Amino acid sequence: MRRPPLLPIIIGTGFGSGFWPWGPGTAGAVLATAIWLLLHALMQQVPLVLTIVALIVVFTIIGTWATAKLEPFWGEDPSRVVVDEMVGVWIPLLLAEGWTTALAALVLFRFFDILKPLGIRQLDRRQGAFWVMADDILAGIYAALALAAGLLLYHLIAS
Repeated sequence: MRRPPLLPIIIGTGFGSGFWPWGPGTAGAVLATAIWLLLHALMQQVPLVLTIVALIVVFTIIGTWATAKLEPFWGEDPSRVVVDEMVGVWIPLLLAEGWTTALAALVLFRFFDILKPLGIRQLDRRQGAFWVMADDILAGIYAALALAAGLLLYHLIAS
């Protein structure tokens, strides 16, 4: 029996987080949030945002490639592939101001990713590596919009 190539496994499984047996998608999103927290501790806001944008673009491209390489071995949209969750959660994390808003971004992303409202389910039903990524990108956009609304409301009330 042939085995999938190692590099797509490393990328697709979010550096192995997709092998977590209880909620691999959540494990991938938590890893991406931990990466954001580390970068947040090391960088000012503008370089942090630019770095996260670069991660979103690069991991969307290489994640699509890795997923395409893994699907022949693991089937359509395999649960072990969590690079899509990493990309998805980085989108609302662009708006995060600290660990509390990072946690809110993670929770909002998982909410939209799991329930799949507002067109997310339609993208999830499509076949192919790009669509594996696309539904999580849309979930990330909705989570970012919800987080932006919450932050706006908070700042209006706080001022």
